[in-house]
Amino acid sequence: MADARMTYSVRLSSVAALVMVFVFSAFAAQPTPGMPRAQRHESRHEIDQLEQTWRDAMIHRNAAAMESLLADDYVAITANGTLQSKDQTLANLRTGNLHFISIEFSDRKVRFYGQTALVTSRAEISGSNGDAEVSGSYRYTRVYVKDEHGAWKIVSFEASRIRDLDEHK
Repeated sequence: MADARMTYSVRLSSVAALVMVFVFSAFAAQPTPGMPRAQRHESRHEIDQLEQTWRDAMIHRNAAAMESLLADDYVAITANGTLQSKDQTLANLRTGNLHFISIEFSDRKVRFYGQTALVTSRAEISGSNGDAEVSGSYRYTRVYVKDEHGAWKIVSFEASRIRDLDEHK
């Protein structure tokens, strides 16, 4: 009977040790970046340049530049909640329905997950979307994915207006 208890205790200790190894290895694996530091720095620089290209394309209504940025399956969720495809976005630029006088970014964060870059930022915008004014402060998320040629393409965009506390809902 004492041998059985001893065997059970050794097995229980072994299982507990294995669980601890798995737990510690899972925590140790979390902070490890998905790409080497130099590559992450270079990719961050690329994304920053693409964000500037996007801004310039919007201000100058440059549909050709925008077309090169957007993936074919691009989907945007605008600040008013409507969905917009790549074709709709390009059409709005070409017809002048989107007209931005200024776009200023701040508080930009870029995170990488393998071949995906997630950008969050604040934007101060002055302009119009058709007949409606879109000036104000916005938060947005833009998702880039590297395509088969190694080029970053925007696959998703979502914007939310930042409302003042005293503004009505």
